[in-house]
Amino acid sequence: MMERRRLLLMRHGAVEYFAPNGRPYPPTDVPLTDRGVAQARAIGAAFAEGAIRIDRVITSGLVRTRSTAEHVMTSGSIAAPVEHWPDLQEIRGGRLGAIPEAQLRDSFIAPFEGPVPLGTQFLGGETVGQLLDRAIPALQRLLAQDDWDTVLLVLHGGVNRALLSWLLTGQRVFFGGFEQTPGCLNVIDVGDTTASNIVRMLNYSPLDTLHTATRLSTMEALLARYESARDGRPAG
Repeated sequence: MMERRRLLLMRHGAVEYFAPNGRPYPPTDVPLTDRGVAQARAIGAAFAEGAIRIDRVITSGLVRTRSTAEHVMTSGSIAAPVEHWPDLQEIRGGRLGAIPEAQLRDSFIAPFEGPVPLGTQFLGGETVGQLLDRAIPALQRLLAQDDWDTVLLVLHGGVNRALLSWLLTGQRVFFGGFEQTPGCLNVIDVGDTTASNIVRMLNYSPLDTLHTATRLSTMEALLARYESARDGRPAG
């Protein structure tokens, strides 16, 4: 029988991207909120309960993924080596202030709706195609290494969509509809080819298993938060 290896693909826990005045925090330094810490610890507890053995832990190197990984490992009693791969950082936006008001919604939402054209820019910055061109080779490099059976990747919503899209199709495509709740877990068993990959779990969130908290996408909620903070009114 085929021996598959396992990818435990997480999104970092909840963060606050915008200061009360609506200005974004530097993307490299966005910290976890208390909710984000709780989400990370809940995943770690699930790993401990399942006696999951993890051989390697990989983050994007940004503060929010490093912090999430630390809380998962502490809560889950995981002692694996930790690596930081910059190629797996989130899709990079441009300057929010330079985006015309009429284009604001599309700049936030269009990169995460349906099968996304690869020329689509995120917040006036990097295109979806550029994200794929750095994230997919990084995953392929990992899969070519034979020193692991189970690896935990703590990454980002856009990056996770890119990796899931490739793992399912083997193609340079991007399915924006793979919602990635903060602190969620995806489980993928990988074989010798993408055709033999099996997705075991998508967007598992132990603190909200049925996703009753909202029906907005992450980016819809983020846009609403940005607009409310910019306009000086309460969010929601």
